[in-house]
Amino acid sequence: MRISADALLFDNDGTLVSSLDSVIRCWTRWAREYGIRAEDFARVELHGRPATDIIADLLPPARVAGARARIDELELEDVPGGVALLPGTAELIAGLAAHPWAVVTSANGQLARARLAEAGIRPPVLVTADDITRGKPDPEPFLLAAERLAVDPARCVVFEDAPAGLSAGRAAGMRTVALTTTHPREQLKADAVAADLSAVSVQATTGGLEIVVAD
Repeated sequence: MRISADALLFDNDGTLVSSLDSVIRCWTRWAREYGIRAEDFARVELHGRPATDIIADLLPPARVAGARARIDELELEDVPGGVALLPGTAELIAGLAAHPWAVVTSANGQLARARLAEAGIRPPVLVTADDITRGKPDPEPFLLAAERLAVDPARCVVFEDAPAGLSAGRAAGMRTVALTTTHPREQLKADAVAADLSAVSVQATTGGLEIVVAD
């Protein structure tokens, strides 16, 4: 499939990098510390959502701030050695030096920057949970990235691995490419679906960028 665009917006974890093992380690430890029952923890979607929203599903409001500080601490400590580039990421990012692109993540700013630095990724624009009031699946994070890039949202393409992120991209009026790195294809609604970024290439044209997705 070919998609015309002016800017590319990438989720981070599960799209550019994988820190899934780290996420599971940290959240499992956090759940034990806060006495979360296994059956309650199992029903919560961890991936692609801000930590505050996850915690609010599990704890009363009065405990959310402290619990958020604790999971932030655990995840930040686990960054060294806990982040790996996913297939195709290095090659695709290397070809975007002269083109508008951004990373739009549900992680807080400190954690997002640490994970990106660990992976050697330096986006020209970064939107994190600290920059917004409503996280994915709300479109606010992607709309903010388009604003910072000075690009029409309709001319942006979102790359995501999570249903919440894809919903946010669609709500922002953007085209979407789903990657099956963390969820099965049947759970992902997008304009195009690929295994990972190794199936994606970007070419400069007189009208902007042409994204080619090999299904």
